Amino acid sequence: MLQNCAKPHPRWWIASISTQAPAARRVKTTYALPRRAGLSGATFFCLILLLALALLPMGALVVIAFGGDGGAWPHLIRFVLPAALYETILLLVMVAAGGSIIGVGSAWLTTMCEFPGRRLLSWALVLPLAVPTYIAAYTQVEMWDFSGPAQSAIRLIGGYASGREYWFPDIRSLGGAGLIFSLVLYPYIYLTTRLAFSMQGASALDVSRALGATPFRLFNRIALPMARPAIAAGIALALMETLNDIGAVSHLGVRTITFAIFETWINRDSLASAVQLALVVLIIVALLIWMERQTQGKRSFVKGAQERPPSRMELSPWKKAAALTFCAIPVLAGFAIPIIVLVSYAIDRPDQLFAPLLARAAFNSTLLATASGILAVLAAYTVLLTSRVTGQRGIAAVGRIATLGYAVPGTVLAIGLFIPLAGLDNILDGWTRDQFGLSTGLLLSGSVFVLVYACTLRFLAISWGALESGMERVSIHVDMAARSLGRGPWRMAREIHTPMFTLALGTAFLLVFVETMKELSATLLLRPFDFDTLATVVYDSASQSTVENASWAALIIVLIGLGPVMMLTRGILDGSPQKKRGPGARVKR
Repeated sequence: MLQNCAKPHPRWWIASISTQAPAARRVKTTYALPRRAGLSGATFFCLILLLALALLPMGALVVIAFGGDGGAWPHLIRFVLPAALYETILLLVMVAAGGSIIGVGSAWLTTMCEFPGRRLLSWALVLPLAVPTYIAAYTQVEMWDFSGPAQSAIRLIGGYASGREYWFPDIRSLGGAGLIFSLVLYPYIYLTTRLAFSMQGASALDVSRALGATPFRLFNRIALPMARPAIAAGIALALMETLNDIGAVSHLGVRTITFAIFETWINRDSLASAVQLALVVLIIVALLIWMERQTQGKRSFVKGAQERPPSRMELSPWKKAAALTFCAIPVLAGFAIPIIVLVSYAIDRPDQLFAPLLARAAFNSTLLATASGILAVLAAYTVLLTSRVTGQRGIAAVGRIATLGYAVPGTVLAIGLFIPLAGLDNILDGWTRDQFGLSTGLLLSGSVFVLVYACTLRFLAISWGALESGMERVSIHVDMAARSLGRGPWRMAREIHTPMFTLALGTAFLLVFVETMKELSATLLLRPFDFDTLATVVYDSASQSTVENASWAALIIVLIGLGPVMMLTRGILDGSPQKKRGPGARVKR
């Protein structure tokens, strides 16, 4: 019977140890244990410092936006905000709709239906997640633009002399942006939804089949409502990534509010207006988080621990072909086309692999990603371990507040950090001039420090999630045993926790490392003079309409991103209860 059961969630497993054990064993285990360690003054100071550093950019934006004279608001409301909000909202709606259709549909087919290539596509559908949105936009334009291979083939086959003789959709448009973003960001929805479908027990689905429910009715009335919280979580992640982007939208000619911030600050040299626009983006992000939390709070469905997983349906031949086509197109369009374009450009330019600019950018990216990864892992691990050792839930709450930086677009985060750090630089420079006659210059806001700060704050949530998941898999009874043997909190952390959480620490560092390598928005705005990363090299080449010159840089970013994507896929899909089935797993349809 145990072979047919789904692997339960770690939290359920930990809870079951304490609730299902005999009463005598529970008394013996918990009797006369030493009290958990209290919170020292130094630890409390570090937690307050982390919270202050995390809330600094958001607080600075609010204070500056409402503390100024407000002279920029009339101009923004009349000329900038209406168009920017219109295109932003339309793009978000397109990504939510397109990503949901692709993500939910492919998750249902690969989880509940049997067709050729299902196993291969179940993990291949995650591959577009390795392609940053700006690289996807650059390569898709190279493929589908007037001078690209697609339209060139149409003109050759049809004998057309110009674009006026035939019609072809414009990829550099709002609709093109919605399609490209959907093809790249749908894996967020696919992963969360597929996990939800695989955790749905067979009881409700089998009863519905027995009552004569068709596959479509089964999906629409039973499975989809049960997976709604997971779908909402995936959509929220996809929309936040859409808001963060400036490289793709600028290349596609879409003026979102995030790009308006960048353009107002850099091109129009109006920092006050950029701050006020950033405040609007913060409001949009807060609404997205609130909507996602509302959906999560209203519905929560889990599968019973002893319930067998749902059965896959055997499709008819033409339905198998349709399912295969539906799941293969996103992989080909979202991953294969960018790889083909980049590889074709890179093969024609082998000398650029050893160019000094690429080597310098790769070194800078590695340095930035390594520093951000170490700091993000150290901060998350310290907070989570302190919460575990002391048993105080408020400590973990402080850490979760600090992880809100992931929801803030890199452009907004850059403005929120630059202003207070530049002010601190001015104060420090004035003091050193008065005391020592020396100028420190832009010591904080004009160095790599601000970049490391921004990336650490932005990706702290990723490190937190990986470490929290790893810690949940280790029973708290290990800590109880160590304390009963006289181990203090920090000795226990050094001798027991750190060796046990090595894999989680490595995973968290790798995820932050890769995300930092891909980050463009904050890097583009905060980078010091003559400090190029792989992402900025790709952006600069695309801005000059020479994407091919940055093909090696873009290809390196994509290849580095494949590692965590495959790791994530293995962790989620390999642990799916669908992998272990008993006889009669398929249902003929």
